[in-house]
Amino acid sequence: MNLLAAIILSAVLFVGAAVVFKDRAAQPQGIDVSDYQTDVNWNTVKANGVSFAYIKATEGTTFISSTFSSQYTGATNAGLIRGAYHFAHPDSSSGATQANYFLAHGGGWSADGITLPGALDIEYNPSGAECYGLSASAMVSWISDFSATYHAATTRYPVIYTTTDWWTTCTGNSAAFGANNPLWIARYASSIGTLPAGWSYTTFWQDADSGANPGDQDLFNGDATGLEKIAKGS
Repeated sequence: MNLLAAIILSAVLFVGAAVVFKDRAAQPQGIDVSDYQTDVNWNTVKANGVSFAYIKATEGTTFISSTFSSQYTGATNAGLIRGAYHFAHPDSSSGATQANYFLAHGGGWSADGITLPGALDIEYNPSGAECYGLSASAMVSWISDFSATYHAATTRYPVIYTTTDWWTTCTGNSAAFGANNPLWIARYASSIGTLPAGWSYTTFWQDADSGANPGDQDLFNGDATGLEKIAKGS
């Protein structure tokens, strides 16, 4: 590819990423919550127009959210499509070990039409080195290990939640996951911006860390039928 073609392609991809959620009001709305949100009124959330939720289940191999069960049940009873997420600690154990821990404590999936594939929350280290002391190649191997283990157990590849900045810094902007793993990008701005390598679009967008509903605010890239298909695995 010559330089001019590369520049044009980059511009197209950037613009595409920036406008894919142009009409936010038309996209299915979601939230993600954890043990920091202790008293979610799911019926109110549903009435406010939220149609899906991701709920924190586990972190590393030592933490199980005390609110996961009640939040998951509440979201289910309110009629939301819901899924679980795992906060990664790549410095503490292998990807396979953490995937199995997640699976054992709420992170599973079934083709019931209301369960989103489990999500791997891999981002800035809250208590240490930004990349958890791993090289870019080691980080890619860790994510691959988690993803393959989750897929073997559920037939679904986990959604990857991250930021473009962290991904670029800590995986060397690996393009290894775009073919299989849905992307859930976090960016609090008016547009998505540049996506990590390997993905031409994001499936979910966390576009705010607060709003009219509890927790972080999210959008699904598609319509209600598309969201249901993600839950069904079709």
